[in-house]
Amino acid sequence: MGSRQHAGRQVGHFLPAMDFLSFYKLGLYNYWVVIILMMTGFYMVIARPNLVKKVAGLFIFQTSVFVLFISMAKVEGGTAPILLEGVQTYSNPLPHVLILTAIVVGVATTALGLALVVRIHEAYGTTNEDEIRSQEEES
Repeated sequence: MGSRQHAGRQVGHFLPAMDFLSFYKLGLYNYWVVIILMMTGFYMVIARPNLVKKVAGLFIFQTSVFVLFISMAKVEGGTAPILLEGVQTYSNPLPHVLILTAIVVGVATTALGLALVVRIHEAYGTTNEDEIRSQEEES
């Protein structure tokens, strides 16, 4: 780290460009993973006509939201909320509990979606939404 000089006096501290970029890339690694997962899931839902792939895309999108909330809930240097001597920074367990509940609901929703896809396949003989739409228009 260094400091800037302005009119002969020290103005403040700054990070050299290379240190800032490496800190930026590593410090926000979880958020890059969230963006990649979210866009992958979104793309699968929008671009794929297969209903199974759409359900899988929704699951990936849900996973990215879980990672996002867990990343935001992390407290640097925080410990479990157990009263110990010398510990002053605690992590809040509520976001983790809520995400655990959301994971259970997400798995149940995915299972329901896949069950509906199985019923659609039994009724129409395909899981391609374009073919299902054309069969509906014909009848």
